Amino acid sequence: MKRDLELLVTAMHAGGIKYAEAVREFKRHYLLTVLAHNRGNQCKAAKELGVHRNTLSRIIAELNIDPAQVRNGLKRPPHSERPVLEMKQTAR
Repeated sequence: MKRDLELLVTAMHAGGIKYAEAVREFKRHYLLTVLAHNRGNQCKAAKELGVHRNTLSRIIAELNIDPAQVRNGLKRPPHSERPVLEMKQTAR
């Protein structure tokens, strides 16, 4: 993982990405990952991150993250959109 991070930082630096933008993107992706892992539950995500729930809400607002989209992206599709599995019948 350390090597991957080093490669990412090198690529970002070579691409001319400024520090503030790099930190913002890291925070955004990290929070989205933690929120998705906790199925959009901000209380559980805040606990996992080691921050207060209000702090997480403020950061989410600053980064323009829509928690509803995180939750909606994790919902199961309606029955009409789910694939139908065919059952094989065994010969008797």
